[in-house]
Amino acid sequence: MSKKGAGISEEKAKRIAVGATVAGVLLIIFLVIILIVQFVQIGVANAKKDRLDDLIQQYEQSIAQGQNDLDYYKSGEGLYYYARQYGFK
Repeated sequence: MSKKGAGISEEKAKRIAVGATVAGVLLIIFLVIILIVQFVQIGVANAKKDRLDDLIQQYEQSIAQGQNDLDYYKSGEGLYYYARQYGFK
């Protein structure tokens, strides 16, 4: 007769090894999926940042152009242009 708890049987050891392997593989798959999702989110955030940077650049150009127009229309030449446009002589 064998003693109780003298060791684990070969079949039980195989089941434990298979279970641990399956758990390890599932963990690795789960971590890879999380990594892929993170890379996609980083790509989306970078694309959004690039779009916003482009919009900022366009608005800065619009502001600069508006400032140039304002400076022109405040000058004597600009005032003369407006006066001629509205019929003053």
